[in-house]
Amino acid sequence: MQLQQTPVLEETFWQAVLNRDPSFEGKLFYGVRSTGVYCRPICPSRRPNRNQVCFFKSAQEAEIADFRPCKRCQPQSETVPNPAKAKVLAVCRYIEAQVDHIPTLSELCSQVEMSPSYLQKVFTQIIGVSPFQYADALRSQRLKQHLQLGEEIADAVYETGYGSSSQLYEKAPKQLGMTPKTYQQAGKTIKIVYAIAPCSLGYLLVATTEKGICAVKLGDEADKLEHILLQEFHQAQIMRDDHTHKDWIQAILDLIAGDETHLDLPLDVRGTAFQKQVWQALQKIPYSETRTYTDIARDIAKPHAVRAVGNACGANPIALIVPCHRVLRSDGSVGGYRWGVERKQKLLIQESKLLKDYSNTRTRIAD
Repeated sequence: MQLQQTPVLEETFWQAVLNRDPSFEGKLFYGVRSTGVYCRPICPSRRPNRNQVCFFKSAQEAEIADFRPCKRCQPQSETVPNPAKAKVLAVCRYIEAQVDHIPTLSELCSQVEMSPSYLQKVFTQIIGVSPFQYADALRSQRLKQHLQLGEEIADAVYETGYGSSSQLYEKAPKQLGMTPKTYQQAGKTIKIVYAIAPCSLGYLLVATTEKGICAVKLGDEADKLEHILLQEFHQAQIMRDDHTHKDWIQAILDLIAGDETHLDLPLDVRGTAFQKQVWQALQKIPYSETRTYTDIARDIAKPHAVRAVGNACGANPIALIVPCHRVLRSDGSVGGYRWGVERKQKLLIQESKLLKDYSNTRTRIAD
């Protein structure tokens, strides 16, 4: 049975999931409707969208509700005390408490009595990123919060642990996707035009800037897709126009319908250098073919960054153009998909069928 709770309790559970709170171990499990998977609150996987999450008090109840256990955190297994995991979580809490600087590896080691090399190794294995990357992401998140509250940029820089404004501006394109001033205004200077069209996958939303396509989203309801876009840049100049760049939208619709196998459209996407490296690798996957997350990690010369590759796929802002639906797990299973596993399966089946039909046609012509 799914946990019944008040909105206040729900928010408590959700915060436990967001914070990977170990105090809820064995007491709380969460299921993700879009993937059909349930996890422990400490699971290192990418956090799902809130509206896709439900909560359970036991693994058995999650499975009764037709959720299957996560292969990463293995919530169906008995919780066995793990000294290394406990120390890694303690390091996370310590990093989170240091709001004015990023702790050195030596500083972290002194907190948990572990060697630098071993801490670096087990931290990356359990959390999915290095201690520095974890701390840097938290620092970036704090900066965003300060800027969104309208705080002066100079004050926000020093209060969130950046050594200097120049250090921030070097990182700004990767972490904010724009200059701090533009982010502070929540995209106020950016003009975005979007269109929505029905398709065999539900609804397609395509958003563009003056430079190119900045978002491609799929969903069951048009108004929800609009809400997601407006939430991302709530002060941007956003307007709907189903006629602007109609040829771009039609090209994507043709790909969905199976009438097109390749897209070459102008893009204006923002992401970290690593994310863009992954997205470029995904664009090289031929139509109707698939790769594993491990394959992509090898392709970008980072064979140990399999989890990070999965996170980059989940953060892909332009569905279909960057074909993250063509990436599978190592065991051949479909895995997750930001826009729903059913859509991913449908796309893969359609691409495979189209290639087969094309091959049969060529065979008949040759005969």
